[in-house]
Amino acid sequence: MRRTAGVLAVSGVLLAGWTVLRAQTAAPAAPAQSDIMPALLEEVRGLRAALEQMSSAGARVQLALGRLQLQEQRVNTTVKRLDEARARLDKLQLEEADVQRHVTSFDAALKDGRGFKSPSGEGPTREELEEMRAERQYRLTQLRTEIQRLSAEESVYATDVANEQASWTQLNQRLEDLERALRPLK
Repeated sequence: MRRTAGVLAVSGVLLAGWTVLRAQTAAPAAPAQSDIMPALLEEVRGLRAALEQMSSAGARVQLALGRLQLQEQRVNTTVKRLDEARARLDKLQLEEADVQRHVTSFDAALKDGRGFKSPSGEGPTREELEEMRAERQYRLTQLRTEIQRLSAEESVYATDVANEQASWTQLNQRLEDLERALRPLK
């Protein structure tokens, strides 16, 4: 019986010690778990926000790139129209100068009396010179009207090019802003 009482006493002491030890080790573990869970939850929320931002930024970048490419095409088309208008204008201005020289030479011939048919029958008559001058003068008037129209058209195209380039610059700036936003913080 002594032995049983001793075993019971030792068992009771061991049980009490184990319970105290268990209570001491369990108490710090509970606050540690409760501190870790909010931190982990906050980290998961931060990761979710970062993933949403990255997926949103990727879509915005693709959209901005598409817009930039369309704007670039618009700029190129408008520049091409401007170049064509300038080429036509240059051609008409050269033709105008040539026709003006003809009109001036007819005026001089009519003033000097040169170029009239001589008794031998050489050269145009005064009436023929006046008719040729009138034809050239009419063509000169047409050319000047067309030059004015093309000059106005060129001005419109130049304004369009400036506007399209400004839009392209704004889109390019947006892309650069997105690029800066996507760079990792250092």
